[in-house]
Amino acid sequence: MKLNFIKQFIIDYKEREGKLSELTWANVYHDSISDKPWLQTLGLNVGRWAGGYSFFYILNRILNDVKPSKVIEFGLGESSKFISTYIQNELRETKHIIIEHDNIWAENFNSRFILSQNSNIILKKLIEQNIKGFTVTTYDSFSNEVDNDIQLYIIDGPLGSDRYSRYDIIKLLEKRKNFDDFIIIFDDVDRRGEQDTVIDIHNFLESKKVNFFTEIYKGEKWQRVIVSEKYKWLISL
Repeated sequence: MKLNFIKQFIIDYKEREGKLSELTWANVYHDSISDKPWLQTLGLNVGRWAGGYSFFYILNRILNDVKPSKVIEFGLGESSKFISTYIQNELRETKHIIIEHDNIWAENFNSRFILSQNSNIILKKLIEQNIKGFTVTTYDSFSNEVDNDIQLYIIDGPLGSDRYSRYDIIKLLEKRKNFDDFIIIFDDVDRRGEQDTVIDIHNFLESKKVNFFTEIYKGEKWQRVIVSEKYKWLISL
C-alpha cells in the first residue's frame, strides 16, 4: 500500500513539474516572437497532440536564426502552419515538405488554412514494419521523393509506437552523403519508443564518424535536438 502511494506521488510530482515547466516555456516563447506580429496573430493550438511551447520556441529560434533552406516534417499540423507562415513572411525561398498519412485530415486542414506555395504535402499510407523484433508503424516508402540535403528534420509523426517509434528518420539519414549541415528536432522523447530511435540515430551518426551535438528540452513534453557541429550553439537555447 505504501509503495503504491509513493509511486503515485512520483507520478503526480512529475506531472506537476511538467505543467510548471510548460508555463515557463510559454512565457519564453511569447517573448521570442514579440517582434513578429504575423506569428502573434497566428491561430496556433499548442499542446495535446501538437507540439508544446518548448517545441515551438525551439522551432522559432531555428527558423529565425538558421533560416534553413530545406525543411521536412513528419505529420501535418500546427507546426506546418508555423513553418508556412514563416515562409510567407521571411523565408520565401525555403522548401517545405510535409509527410502525412491521413487524406481526410489533410483535406480538413487545407479547408481551414492555406499553406505557402513552397509547402508540399506528400500523402503516404502507414505500414507496419519489424524493427529489431518489434512491430513499428512507419510511413510507406517516400525517401526517393525527398532530397538528401535536408537542413531541418522535424519528427512529430506518425503516432508513436511502443518501441523504435518514428523510425523513418533513420532511412532519411542513411540516404545522406554530407553530415555537415543538419538539425533534427525529435518530439515526445520522454517516451520509450522515441528514446529507442534517438539511440539509433546517435549510433548511426557515430558509425559515420559524424561530430554531432545533442540536448533535451523539457516542457510538458520533451524534445531532443540533434545537430551537426555547425549548429552546436542550438543545444544552449
